[in-house]
Amino acid sequence: MSAEAGALAKESILQAEGDPRRWFALPILLTGAFLPVLDFNVVNLALPAIRQNLGATSSDLQFVISAYAATYAVFLITGGRLGDWLGRKQMFMLGVAGFTIASVLCGTAWSPAMLIAGRILQGLTATVMAPQVLASIRILFPASEQGKALGLYGATFGLANIAGQILGGVLVSSHPFGFTWQAIFLINVPIGLIAVVGSLLFLNDSRADHAQKLDIGGVVLLSVTLGLLVYPLVEGRETGWPRWIVAMLVISPVVLIAFIRFERRLTAQGGAPLVDFSLFREPGFAIGIAMALVFYMLSSFYLTFSVYLQGGLHLTPLDAGLRTLPFAFGYFASSFASAGIMQRLGPRALTLGFIIQIIGFSTVILSVFGVTPGYIEIALLVAGLGYGIVVPSVIKAVISGVDQRHAGLASGMVISTFQIGAALGVAIVGGVFFTVLGSGQDLAAHVHAFAIALGCNVALLVLGGVLSLWLPDNKRTTTRRPARSRSPSER
Repeated sequence: MSAEAGALAKESILQAEGDPRRWFALPILLTGAFLPVLDFNVVNLALPAIRQNLGATSSDLQFVISAYAATYAVFLITGGRLGDWLGRKQMFMLGVAGFTIASVLCGTAWSPAMLIAGRILQGLTATVMAPQVLASIRILFPASEQGKALGLYGATFGLANIAGQILGGVLVSSHPFGFTWQAIFLINVPIGLIAVVGSLLFLNDSRADHAQKLDIGGVVLLSVTLGLLVYPLVEGRETGWPRWIVAMLVISPVVLIAFIRFERRLTAQGGAPLVDFSLFREPGFAIGIAMALVFYMLSSFYLTFSVYLQGGLHLTPLDAGLRTLPFAFGYFASSFASAGIMQRLGPRALTLGFIIQIIGFSTVILSVFGVTPGYIEIALLVAGLGYGIVVPSVIKAVISGVDQRHAGLASGMVISTFQIGAALGVAIVGGVFFTVLGSGQDLAAHVHAFAIALGCNVALLVLGGVLSLWLPDNKRTTTRRPARSRSPSER
């Protein structure tokens, strides 16, 4: 009994003061956030080389991107739950090692089918790796330092976007060690090895207090639900929305209802459901998830801006990538300031971030129409500054009020929501863009389509800003939490 009390006392101290090696562990954890985003972006600039070298068709190239994105979105929640159950350090290391092996398979692929299989394996292993990053930050860092750690987490996304825009072009063009497109995958190998060794040295394990077996029925039903939703969103526009794609979308809510009923029945029977719906009663969780979904629909901006630059202005892929750098640099820079902004403004930091993005993207629209010529780079920088404030703030809104035993689940849910939001944005806003563009090939047609699509993004940002006004201030909740976790050992 005294041993149990001692363990509880040690846990409460870690919650109040943080893990002593947390700042050494953080860079290792952040590689788990860096690699999936890097690999999502870097492959775009290598697609022409992949087509030429492997004899890939246009459909093959679409699947190289979408197979990874869809797999990543579908299994993230399951990956987070596995960390809660089996231990976050073990799952993180397994995910990093698996991602590294999958990258080798991609880099040595001899056919399009082999490359697609490697990308699916990358997506699966990323779902084991990525949720453990946020969950471990939630566990290792005290409440007073979580804002700073989440700011660095957001900056990692910005850095991965910058690296993805530049590194792809550089690696494919420079032919390191005789490689072309293969280098964009093989570069992951040294990064992965460093992360595995660093995990052994600096990362402590954590898991749910009362680990229970994984809810296999819930995993199957949720995976089918997300698969029926995400796959059509990723592939629908490219395939012309055939009836079977539409049928998948129609069926997905039915399977979702079956999943919710299954989970509630399992909870009533005293089991351990994959998704604990009591999370949605936590202050700010449901609103935070809704905000994350609306906010990440902004991912369609990368698609529409790229088509505008290459189709309308006739820039090369590398030049088009460089034109997005002001946005990425603004995102990267403001991520470092976001911790202080969150500490001072609380949930109103989100409102500020949304307002800054609305101003920035509205100015971009005016710039492409020639109303504010020459200011598009500044406008993109301003929009990036707002984006960098919102990313860590919306994550904190979702996970800060969640009990640590659900940290992995909540982390998987927020990252999965990001991916679903991205797919929705590409499908809906991207669909608006291509519908307005039609058969137009001149600059005027591209300007008009891009402005309409970006206007849709601005409307979504306004909705996100309104949702942020409903968020409760969790400062008092987080300050009381350590005292509440100490009480069992004191008794």
